[in-house]
Amino acid sequence: MPSPLMYATEILLLLFLVITFIQSGLDKLIDWKGNLSWLKGHFAKTSLSQVVPVMLAIVLISELLSGILSMIGIWDIIINGNTTVAFYGAILSCLSLLMLLLGQRIAKDYQGAQTLVIYFIPAIFLVFLLQA
Repeated sequence: MPSPLMYATEILLLLFLVITFIQSGLDKLIDWKGNLSWLKGHFAKTSLSQVVPVMLAIVLISELLSGILSMIGIWDIIINGNTTVAFYGAILSCLSLLMLLLGQRIAKDYQGAQTLVIYFIPAIFLVFLLQA
C-alpha cells in the first residue's frame, strides 16, 4: 500500500473541495428559504426566474455529492491507495462549479462569476492530477 504522503497534494485539494461543497450544500439545506428568496431576486430578470427552486435543488444535490465523493475519495486514497472515487469527486466538483458559473453569467453577475474561477482552478488541477 502506497503512503498517503505520496498523495499529499491530492488529499489537500480534496479537503478543499470537501470544505467548500459540504459547507455550501449544508447552508442551502439549512437556510433553504433564505437561499431561495435571494436567488429568486438574483434571477428575477432572466429566463430562469421560473425554475429557481429546481435549480437550487440540483445545485444542492450536486454540491453535497461533490463533497461526499471527495471525502470518500480521501478515505479510499489513504486506506487503499485508490484514486477513482476522488477523481469522480473532482469531476463532479468541476461540473458543480460550471453550473454555478453559468448561472452567474446568465444573471449578469460578472463579479460572482469571476469569484467562481478561484474555486475552479484547484478543482480542475485536481482532475489533472488524478487522471494520470
